[in-house]
Amino acid sequence: MRVSVSILVGAAFLVTACSDILPTGSSPDEAFIKELPEGVAAIAAPNQDLQAVKIDPADGCYVYRYAGPVETTFLPLRTQQGRPICGAKPEPQAET
Repeated sequence: MRVSVSILVGAAFLVTACSDILPTGSSPDEAFIKELPEGVAAIAAPNQDLQAVKIDPADGCYVYRYAGPVETTFLPLRTQQGRPICGAKPEPQAET
């Protein structure tokens, strides 16, 4: 009996772990920058998806969506020399 209960609990955990996590907006593409600044597009290395770029709020750097063979993730947008492209670090917002 214990084995079947633990199998059911484990299966439920695995099913919930496999669900996709989407942004809370009405469309997943809302979080992306609609028009990338010219300077950023000019220094970005090739083979990066410049249509799906956003700014990481943790460090202020640009990240792009990478759709790999196994998973889709966000990677730092890099220059041709391999350096990440960052803007000004975001200011912490005070609570009102």
